[in-house]
Amino acid sequence: MKLEKYIRTVNDFPKKGISYKDITPLLQDASATKQVVKKLAEPLKKERITKVVGIESRGFLFGMLLASELNAGFTPIRKPGKLPFNVVSQSYDLEYGTDQIEIHRDALNMSDKVVIHDDVLATGGTAQAACKLINKLGGNIIELNFLIELDDLKGKEKIIGYPYRSLLNY
Repeated sequence: MKLEKYIRTVNDFPKKGISYKDITPLLQDASATKQVVKKLAEPLKKERITKVVGIESRGFLFGMLLASELNAGFTPIRKPGKLPFNVVSQSYDLEYGTDQIEIHRDALNMSDKVVIHDDVLATGGTAQAACKLINKLGGNIIELNFLIELDDLKGKEKIIGYPYRSLLNY
C-alpha cells in the first residue's frame, strides 16, 4: 500500500510559503491507518515497550493506536496548562522565540522503555524537548518515530543520539 497517496499537500497553510502535509485522508481510510500502525509497531514488537509518549496533538492519534498494538501505556506530552496534575516542563526554541511542553511528573519511571511518537518531524525542536522530558523522568528512550519527516528542515539533527524512524519523507 502506497501511504503517500493518503497524504494531501495544502499549499500556503497555515501561512504563505508553507506546504502543509494533511494526514486527514489517511485517517479516513481504515486500511491505511492499520498499515501505519503495523509499520510503526513491527520493529518494536520484541522491545517490550512499556510506554508510548505522544506529542500534542496529532501525535496522540497514532500514538494511542501504537500503544494499544504494543500492549503499552500511553502518555501525552502537552502544551502548558493542559495537564491537570503536577508537571515537568521543557522549553525549546522556535524561529522567533520559545515554546514549552509538559508531561505529568508521575508519568514515567526508570524501568520504562519508551517510544516517542509524533506525526511530523520538522525542525526537531519539539522532539528534542520531548527527549529531555523523558530523560528528566528517567525513562529509557528506545525510539522516536514519525509518520512524516520533512527532510529540508533537518529535524533529525536535533535528535542525534536517539534511534528514530519516519515512514514517509518529503
